[in-house]
Amino acid sequence: MYDWLDNARLDARIVPYVDRASNSAAALLRDPCRSIAAERRLRELRDEVGGGTVMISRQASPFSSGAIEEGLLRAAQRGVYDFDDALYLPSGGRAARIFPKSKIWRRSVSSADMVIAGNEVLAEHAESLNSSTIVIPSCVEPRDYERKNDYETRDTPRAVWIGSPSTESYLSLIAGPLLRANALHGLRLTVISAGAASFGSLDQMVDRVEWRLESFGRELAAADFGLMPLVDNEWSRGKCAYKLLQYGAAGLPMIGSPVGANREVLSRGDGLAPVSDDEWDNAIETLIGAGVKEREQRGKAAFDVVSTRYSFDAWRGTWLAAVGAN
Repeated sequence: MYDWLDNARLDARIVPYVDRASNSAAALLRDPCRSIAAERRLRELRDEVGGGTVMISRQASPFSSGAIEEGLLRAAQRGVYDFDDALYLPSGGRAARIFPKSKIWRRSVSSADMVIAGNEVLAEHAESLNSSTIVIPSCVEPRDYERKNDYETRDTPRAVWIGSPSTESYLSLIAGPLLRANALHGLRLTVISAGAASFGSLDQMVDRVEWRLESFGRELAAADFGLMPLVDNEWSRGKCAYKLLQYGAAGLPMIGSPVGANREVLSRGDGLAPVSDDEWDNAIETLIGAGVKEREQRGKAAFDVVSTRYSFDAWRGTWLAAVGAN
């Protein structure tokens, strides 16, 4: 959402909850005074937003049953709700049982004047509650990425994965193919993340790089191809292929599980879409063994599809209309 505000050059009042990296119950309870102040501020906002647009991404409060979000969206002249994950699914944990995200999602979708869903799967669920639902995919700004320009074969091939610590576990799905490629070709894997946990058997081939705004683009462009493995379940089918879009913006050939939005991005961007371990073995082998021209063609196809179908430029008019700012 912040990227959209910057890209569209809209003057907006931004109200983060406590402006921290994590809004987990455990993190917030360590500083209850800030959470109390945030809750008070959200309730005061309902009396201040009557003449304008309110846009909520996912949820306004982690200590909500949906009443706060519903109140803000209904109080606004235009209430816009934006989500990019399958929040309608039940979630585990004690806090989630007390403050269920699925209930927040239902009340928010039902109360909004416009719902923005990140893909068709998410939109289908939202449309059952609100016919004013539109699909606007996750977008990237290719100009913010360092584009790969050297597709020469290296003595040590390098794959890359970028993401949050909470999604690092997906790499374990392809541990076998990665380790075999490491043994056969010396493949290394760069992991760009804020995490620090062990990858178990993959530790021998992983090079961790801390995510930094000023350097993540350079680290992507230094790799030979990008990876996005996923398990095929209802939660993953709601994902919006953001990792693949980042690889494409950097001009990287890509390999990903054909799940949810991944399927279309891979198809249009000349990516490889393996399902089984054998197919992952073959996909990795294909990109390691490919000639310079083939890797460059795949990288260019990935860049082109991101630029034309998943960039802010491609969706600016639709997004401005959805938030009532055109």
